[in-house]
Amino acid sequence: MAAGIREDGSNDDFYTSLHREARTARQRYNAEHDKPLTTDTYVSHLLPNQDDHDPYLLEAGTRLALRLNTELHALIRGSLHDGHEHAADFPTFRLGVVVRADDGHETYVAIRITGSVPTNLTAVILSRVPGCAFDAWFPEYILPERDLLPAEQVWSNLMDPKAASQLLDEIF
Repeated sequence: MAAGIREDGSNDDFYTSLHREARTARQRYNAEHDKPLTTDTYVSHLLPNQDDHDPYLLEAGTRLALRLNTELHALIRGSLHDGHEHAADFPTFRLGVVVRADDGHETYVAIRITGSVPTNLTAVILSRVPGCAFDAWFPEYILPERDLLPAEQVWSNLMDPKAASQLLDEIF
């Protein structure tokens, strides 16, 4: 990316300098390639490349992981309080959680994902549910209060009651 101060007519005008650089880049490109450019300038070297894209992907992945943690904890807490499904919308999917906890019994948790989910995101979501063994998730064909909707997947597991209790004690 390039930016600078416009000083029309001055030798320090950024845009005049940028234009000169882009014309030189076009000449260099034409000398190195069989099919010459017909444009006055060439600015490909100023555009984002893989070195710019990689940190963006890493930052986007980190933002998603942090949001998943926050949303999952909030949805689980909400469902622990009332026993009903709680859901949150993400850009391409909807995430829902149902937790059923009875005193003295196991704590059941179901994770519902509706919509288009990027590759491996289901595993990432399930791995972030506290108190659940990662290798114990079971695909469901029904939720406690309703059948599944189209494009909906549901996974269930048993949650460690201590983890459920700790989630209820979290303050946000």
